[in-house]
Amino acid sequence: MKKIVLPITLLFSVSAFAQQKDYTYSAIPFTQVKLTDHFWLPRIEINRFVTIPASFARCESTGRVNNFVMAAQKKGKFCTTYPFDDTDIYKTIEGASFSLATHPDPKLEHYLDSLITIIGNAQEADGYLYTARTINPASPHPWAGKERWERERELSHELYNAGHLYEAAAAHYLATKKTTLLNIALKNADLVCSVFGPDKKHVAPGHEIVEMGLVKLYRITGKKEYLQTAKFFVEERGHYNGYDKKSNDPWKSGSYWQDDKPVVDQDEAEGHAVRAGYLYSAVADIAALTGDDSLLQAVDKIWNNMVQKKMYVQGGVGAIGAGERYGNNYELPNATAYNETCAAVAGVYWNQRMFMLHGESKYIDVLEKILYNGLISGIGLDGKSFFYTNAMQVKNGFMHHDLEASRSGWFECSCCPTNLTRLIPSIPGYVYALKGNELYVNLFINSTAQFNINNSYLQIEQDNNYPWDGHLRFTINPQKKSEFSLKLRVPGWANNEAIPSDLYRFSDSNNSRISVLVNGQTVTYEMQKGYAVINRTWKKNDVVEMDLPMDVREVVANEKVTDDIGKLALQRGPIMYCAEWPDNNGKVSNIVVPASTRFSVEYKPNLLNGIVAVTASVPAIQIDDTGKEVVTKQQSFTAIPYYAWANRGKGEMMIWLPQQIKNIDIITK
Repeated sequence: MKKIVLPITLLFSVSAFAQQKDYTYSAIPFTQVKLTDHFWLPRIEINRFVTIPASFARCESTGRVNNFVMAAQKKGKFCTTYPFDDTDIYKTIEGASFSLATHPDPKLEHYLDSLITIIGNAQEADGYLYTARTINPASPHPWAGKERWERERELSHELYNAGHLYEAAAAHYLATKKTTLLNIALKNADLVCSVFGPDKKHVAPGHEIVEMGLVKLYRITGKKEYLQTAKFFVEERGHYNGYDKKSNDPWKSGSYWQDDKPVVDQDEAEGHAVRAGYLYSAVADIAALTGDDSLLQAVDKIWNNMVQKKMYVQGGVGAIGAGERYGNNYELPNATAYNETCAAVAGVYWNQRMFMLHGESKYIDVLEKILYNGLISGIGLDGKSFFYTNAMQVKNGFMHHDLEASRSGWFECSCCPTNLTRLIPSIPGYVYALKGNELYVNLFINSTAQFNINNSYLQIEQDNNYPWDGHLRFTINPQKKSEFSLKLRVPGWANNEAIPSDLYRFSDSNNSRISVLVNGQTVTYEMQKGYAVINRTWKKNDVVEMDLPMDVREVVANEKVTDDIGKLALQRGPIMYCAEWPDNNGKVSNIVVPASTRFSVEYKPNLLNGIVAVTASVPAIQIDDTGKEVVTKQQSFTAIPYYAWANRGKGEMMIWLPQQIKNIDIITK
């Protein structure tokens, strides 16, 4: 592939762009936060050594790479199932680039170079890149339509592919400083901007992410057309006359695509949950970069609706399997819960952006809930087995997600595994944020971070055993004495709030104030937007300590969530728990957990890569020896972190456990 040199203006555009509007709060890049912990670092290492290589191998073995080869040759037959299969390569390149940014690997870098050459060869002369058409334009993929972009609103995913290309290109450029993939992306983005716009072709992209991708290219190049086109795509929603706006069918009304009304008029999280999460992330980006208050108000309303009425207790969203979508308010069934892993990934992106808009800890509370529960449940402890959906319960005889009761190596639609490859290595970038002379500590992960605050160099070190232990220790090492505000997030769960709404609550109260010590002395602090604020002039080796309560808490749901009436879920720290069959006599659907149950905790280093288990003695419904009588007997009960279920075979699992016996399922076989 002929190397294309970026115009010299690119070198200056980033500094020029820095003077424009942007988020009020900025995250410390993941490359400046070095993890040393025993929870996230092993997962990042497994991603580096297992998940990324397995993903590339599967892209090759399934024909995804070959699609690009055939597109370059303009002959053959598209050999995978979906026209968006190109994105699995892009997402894995993005994850591999993040990995390279912190762990240089000449072999991996060379492999990426070879893939990028293949991708570049598949690109058409004007920048178009979509193997499902380019291989054989006379007979493209049936979802694609006869002409370019013809079915973009519904099925083709042409702009979706472009968005993931842009995300991968930005990551690769920032990690390696090579412009090979970036040039491919910019050429495609220039084509997209020339085709779509107010006086050009009108369409609301069927599967959002091109908007987020264009924003990333804008940040790198400063080219205003990229931001303008991203904003155009957002504003184009809700203006298509081909829908029946009065229909309750999400496909017929357009709500499946978040296209039933203009974004500024939307006030509910709706439709396909992954598309929605990417759209809302882009809306936050564009609101920040343009100062558009109408978009800001819209995304605020939508977030409130999601967290108040449409999120599962383990952070999952997208309750309805038909359309992988949000349901109605409080429609959160357990037996049929969908909870796509990609929706959890999108939820992390969205909540981080909401924090950067507002600087409130409630957004990080939700982000943390997703990260520690409904996101990493999507990947097995081996790093190469996955869930596409994340069930809330599995009962023998009532196993709605029969195919999802055990993990799979990959899927015909493998968007979720490749999405995890790109999210996991970026997790250190969610730990800290800055606003002027204010340093925000958002996540608690053993690490050392180095950055400038108020034009002064600072190193901060975390020492903890989170999420198993609530004692947090921070060592502050400024290069010279430095005055700034340290803002420590006090998680909602540590302050008697199960979630920042009344959707879920703890059944008991614990209103004790969290103590903060500086150099061993208790200090008085002010609470601001969920943060304990410490203002002082910091010097080398100042030590800050905070203890978070790690009691086992019983969570109950709003009575409008009918599936959870009379039930409780268990939480300890940020971790949601479930009961799984191997720990409970081979069965969990017969267990009752009365409200008066007393729980114990035990760290089990040899179980599921090391967990804190919750144990108790509880009644269980059993059949007597005659097979004619049902009795209740006390038995030992063990709950494990929800993220770790389905790593020991196939069997029952429950998050929500009944407090009383209301009815019995009679199973006949």
